Amino acid sequence: MACRDLTKGETAAQEIREVTGNKHVIVRELDLANTKSIYQFAENLTQEEKVISILINNAGVMMCPFTKTSDGFEMQFGVNHLGHFLLTFLLINLIKRSAPARIVNISSLAHNFGRINFNDLQSEKSYDGSSAYCQSKLANVLFTRELAKRLKDTKVTVNSVHPGCVKSELTRHSWVMALAWKILTFLIKTPKQGAQSSIYCAVAEELEEVSGKHFSDCQPAFVAPQGKNDETAKQLWDVSCKLLEIQWD
Repeated sequence: MACRDLTKGETAAQEIREVTGNKHVIVRELDLANTKSIYQFAENLTQEEKVISILINNAGVMMCPFTKTSDGFEMQFGVNHLGHFLLTFLLINLIKRSAPARIVNISSLAHNFGRINFNDLQSEKSYDGSSAYCQSKLANVLFTRELAKRLKDTKVTVNSVHPGCVKSELTRHSWVMALAWKILTFLIKTPKQGAQSSIYCAVAEELEEVSGKHFSDCQPAFVAPQGKNDETAKQLWDVSCKLLEIQWD
């Protein structure tokens, strides 16, 4: 379990140990808003583990006030997209050696409303929390699409997931969303329910060779036209590599 808050992470891990009886649940520090933390986590993990069969990129921030990561990226684009992009890059060789393996990227229905603004990716010219969030979630879908192409014939698959509207702290930066969650409580999933599609994509036998797809409620889901644009996906890949100063061919 890669967690920014080790105290909360260890509390969750202990609950998992007690419920499942699995004593081998390990918590490690990872802050996706800091590339130094990502590099350190990846280095430690590749030294400690010989196999990575499943990577679930699940961290996220939503509709926060305009802030920047430690590296100067707009927080939502930096954490939701670039952080996962870099982490996957650093672990991909070990994942390939562990094949068959799977990567699951948590996106959102919000990708439908997203546009990749290459002229202002970091929202420095103008910032709208909702638009920035939707852009980052579209980036998750496009990253999945491009990565699936590059992993063809490696026996490593990658799919994206809309987990649904889940009761969590994700709405803490938006009183409007928090209020909507309370009013529409009958539509809101519990964390356990919200995790089911991610688990499905991670372990379902029938998805062994399925890659580059988008899922919701444990079944293929609609992808907006802008999420199917191969040219945009390739451009986003190249820009992401440039921003992170990495070469990922």
